[in-house]
Amino acid sequence: MIYKDFQDLKLSALGMGCMRLPLMAGGSGEVDQEAVNEMVDYAMEQGVNYYDTAWGYHEGQSETVMGKALGRYPREKYYLTTKFPGYDLSNMDKVKEIFPAQLKKCGVDYFDFYLFHNVCEMNIDHYLDPKYGIYDYLLEQKKQGRIRHLGFSAHGSYEVMKRFLEAYGKDMEFCQIQLNYLDWTFQGAKEKVELLKEYGIPVWVMEPLRGGKLASLAEEDKKKLEALRPQEGIPAWAFRFLQSVPGVTMVLSGMSNMEQLKDNIHTYEEEKPLNEQEMDTLLDIAKGMVEKIAVPCTACRYCTSQCPQELDIPSLLALYNEHSFTGGGFLAPMVVSTLPEEKRPSACVGCGSCAAVCPQQIDIPQAMADFAKKLEG
Repeated sequence: MIYKDFQDLKLSALGMGCMRLPLMAGGSGEVDQEAVNEMVDYAMEQGVNYYDTAWGYHEGQSETVMGKALGRYPREKYYLTTKFPGYDLSNMDKVKEIFPAQLKKCGVDYFDFYLFHNVCEMNIDHYLDPKYGIYDYLLEQKKQGRIRHLGFSAHGSYEVMKRFLEAYGKDMEFCQIQLNYLDWTFQGAKEKVELLKEYGIPVWVMEPLRGGKLASLAEEDKKKLEALRPQEGIPAWAFRFLQSVPGVTMVLSGMSNMEQLKDNIHTYEEEKPLNEQEMDTLLDIAKGMVEKIAVPCTACRYCTSQCPQELDIPSLLALYNEHSFTGGGFLAPMVVSTLPEEKRPSACVGCGSCAAVCPQQIDIPQAMADFAKKLEG
């Protein structure tokens, strides 16, 4: 197992994400405790020492299940991470209730790492509002030793992350972002990594395989990679990409079965960063994947000066692309929900003034109508 230095700690470069744990047969949604125990046993034997759970994972089961699985080991043998569930605004005034409940669910006296969960457009104002006392409370828990290291995860835009860092950056020790070779440009992950570098904050990675989308590729893309590294599996390319990004300390993978766990641990037996040709090929494959689905907006903003509704069309098209590529998901609906009704895709009147000046000849009214329909569905 590769290890990374974090302050005075040695962290396994691969961490076990606990959002996609194995389930019991029968479709009940209940997590299979025995299967999780077996996976944790194997991970521990192979040197994985970092485990990442959260209040809402598996509808609240994950913290309890992981507490039982890890509780069979001495506390100093593993690093346990969980998060304050700010993805649900109804939790914002409950930090004093939720945090001790998390300690109890996990069966521990302290968390090695703790995060503000999912800093995004929907909750940034709430996270920054002192009336909820989240920031002050978590700092106090750190002083008391019930949190060893404090950080945040972010699905929000660069601008949202910057606002959070301007307010709390001096106390943030790490940041978890969605980072993979597809989102390097598609979601602006490269700029987010550079922002964190400015603040001296190491990068924790979530969604290295983008929910499994990068675990397999089209045959033509697969052949391109096999020609460069015949012995490298397709999922491993995603991890090799991350091994090539400066600042990445922790890579979390949500592994649902023993086979995935073994494959990923095997990949992390050694570090094999990409050379320039390999990096260019991989990013070119990512570009092709996006272009098959996404509208080719370059954010030139010619359209915005023509829109009678004054919609931020480039931003909406970027969200439309994300939603279309992912096949749904929470990100685009979450961001759109923060917009006033008159600034959402449904506010497009279909006049076509925007399309008339679009250098890329995008049928913008059709895209807005389709986006609105997808969001309603």
